[in-house]
Amino acid sequence: MNKLSELLKNHRLMLTGGTFGAAGGYLYWLRIGCTSGTCPVTSSPIMSVIWGAILGGLIFGMFQKKGGKQ
Repeated sequence: MNKLSELLKNHRLMLTGGTFGAAGGYLYWLRIGCTSGTCPVTSSPIMSVIWGAILGGLIFGMFQKKGGKQ
């Protein structure tokens, strides 16, 4: 359990970004999404949430300080 709490503590910013990104992806699908079904990302709420979480995690992860043993 100690390793899990340490992992969550070290990647807190990236996980927060993933959460915000997932919410943003869902809102994008809800408000703007593709109604015809031809758009591969925005036609499905699941794909929009996944892509939003990935992008949010990557963007927030850019601001994470580098740490650890060297």
